[in-house]
Amino acid sequence: MKIFSADQMRKADEVTIQSQKITSLELMERAATQIFNVLHQRLQGAPIPIHVFCGIGNNGGDGLVISRLLVEHGYHVKTYIVNFSDKRSDGFLVNYDRLKGIGVEWPVQLKSDEDFPEIKQQDMVIDAIFGIGLNRPVVPWVINLIKHINASRCFTLSIDVPSGLYADKGPDDPEGVIYASTTVTFQLPKLIFFLPETGQYSQDMEVIDIGLSREFISQTPGFAELIGKNEVLSLYRPRHKFAHKGDYGHCLLIGGSYGKIGSTVLATEAALRIGAGLATAYIPECGYDILQSTVPEAMVITDEEDDYISKIKFDIKPSVIGVGVGLGTNDKTIEAFGEFLKENKTQLVIDADGINILAHKTDLLQYIPAKTVLTPHPGELKRLIGDWKDDFDKISKVKEFTKKNDCIIVVKGANSLVIYQDDIYVNTSGNPGMATAGSGDVLTGIITGLISQGYDSLHAAVFGVYLHGSAGDIAIQQTGYQGLLARDIISHIGKSYIELFKKPQQAPPEA
Repeated sequence: MKIFSADQMRKADEVTIQSQKITSLELMERAATQIFNVLHQRLQGAPIPIHVFCGIGNNGGDGLVISRLLVEHGYHVKTYIVNFSDKRSDGFLVNYDRLKGIGVEWPVQLKSDEDFPEIKQQDMVIDAIFGIGLNRPVVPWVINLIKHINASRCFTLSIDVPSGLYADKGPDDPEGVIYASTTVTFQLPKLIFFLPETGQYSQDMEVIDIGLSREFISQTPGFAELIGKNEVLSLYRPRHKFAHKGDYGHCLLIGGSYGKIGSTVLATEAALRIGAGLATAYIPECGYDILQSTVPEAMVITDEEDDYISKIKFDIKPSVIGVGVGLGTNDKTIEAFGEFLKENKTQLVIDADGINILAHKTDLLQYIPAKTVLTPHPGELKRLIGDWKDDFDKISKVKEFTKKNDCIIVVKGANSLVIYQDDIYVNTSGNPGMATAGSGDVLTGIITGLISQGYDSLHAAVFGVYLHGSAGDIAIQQTGYQGLLARDIISHIGKSYIELFKKPQQAPPEA
């Protein structure tokens, strides 16, 4: 599913109005009616007090339509106008008059802290203050209003986006943003729902179809792509009947040091579980017995040193190499890694200490092959690209880095991002239980194993991140969040493939 920027959403509105020969007011009515339908279906006429806070732009206009429809259906509604400016949008003005015209109590004007209404925890708030159009700092008294709403701890529904969030940067004041119980957003999801800094403001998000131009949406490249089951199904490469292990490549996993051999064990087993035909681990001598006994399907090459890797020399010809997990940063290891990069022509996946070495010795970046996949956690990413102001600045810097070095970066997190130049892929699988030791090593093995089978590096990164998260989602059904271990993710990789082809269960017919 595409993710549009704020400018693209505005353009979609304009094209829809022109192509469908409707007015902006009719589109506003259509959109707000869809939100009312969601509310009405959930509330079923429940007599709870509903507070609708409307800004003075088009988001406020949506709120006024919703207020009118709620009143017409017998709900207990109180409407408030948040007067943060003297300007009013045309949509706001028309719907303000329509609400007054149905003969109810006129909306309450809010202009300062003294005007704030009492909101009880059992009440409901509809947030229609700013929406996606916010483009300037929020005035102090409105920030206080937002804090007042949040302090009530009542159920809060935000229209399109929680008020106080920008579409393209982090909030000015982290406390000056509505904490929405649910955000109902129009037509397409927005990137802010999936970033750590801004995603926290919506407990739940629902996308509603308001009938924007299908042609415009299909023909316009998105700002980013949301990756779910439907998107990755097209990447899946089925196996043919007469296949043999040689058809699915030979991957080499280079890593491990004294006390960190487990990371290479996890990566190697994950590469095999995801479908690599052959896997070899290149490790220090101290890990030989461990690797041979824990992953008997793998082959093992050992370094001449016992506790760390001092040279990277091998006679095999792997189709892909995953390097860095548990590698350590011994001086001889750093030197060996540099010499390896200068000679290597094979496709790479680099993680952990491999990334840390690149961050410390940036001159080595010139030697990584085109479309090398890097899989840093936040700390490793910061060492690689420098600090950032907010999540959008981070994305901008990652884009710049991938363009300069022709590489793919997996920004690991709750919704991991796969970024290659101007392309952003936002993953939807995974859960908090996967924030556990070794989870990243498993991901390295998965992506390496997919490239081994012939997947393009970018597709392997996108597909691998999804399958990694999906395996974790399946595993927690038995383990729970706290009980999930990295090895549980590996053991459910096969089921994550099967899950791709499961059809959603249909509800039984009503009697």
